[in-house]
Order: sequence, then structure tokens, then C-alpha cells
Amino acid sequence: MKRKKTWTGLAAMFVLALSLTACKDTKTLQENEQLKAKIADLQRENGQLGNNMEIVTADRDALSKELTALKTERVRKPKRTAKKVPSHTHRRK
Repeated sequence: MKRKKTWTGLAAMFVLALSLTACKDTKTLQENEQLKAKIADLQRENGQLGNNMEIVTADRDALSKELTALKTERVRKPKRTAKKVPSHTHRRK
């Protein structure tokens, strides 16, 4: 009789443990789904930021080339000095 009570007690504990585990599993599954959704959003944002970064980098490179071209163009142009205008002196007659 004592053994039956022990087995019954163990069986009851086993059933309770399974039900608690099932509840935890349900909560865990819900949390996992939420985390998966957040990860998907973050990956999407990361992709967009990567695209934006590529665009900005390309723009920066183009501007850098343009700046270099403008600097070399400025160096190539000779500086123009103002020509001396001959002064008109009055001649006495």
C-alpha cells in the first residue's frame, strides 16, 4: 500500500511538472516568436542602413574626386597679373 502511494505521488508530481513545463514552453515559444520578429526587423533595418552607407560612400568618393579636380584646375591656371596701364603724360608744346 505504501508503494502505491509513493508511485501515485510520483505520478502526480510528474503530471504537475509536465503541465508547468508546458506552460513554460508556451511562454518560451511566444518569446521566441517575438524575438524572431525583432530579429527580422533588425536585419531589414541593417540591410537598409548598409544600402544607405554604400550610397553615402559613393557620394563621398565622387565629391572627393571633384574636389581634387578643382584643386588641380586651380593650380594649373596661371595667376593673371593686372597689366600696367601706361600713364598718359601731358606733353607741353
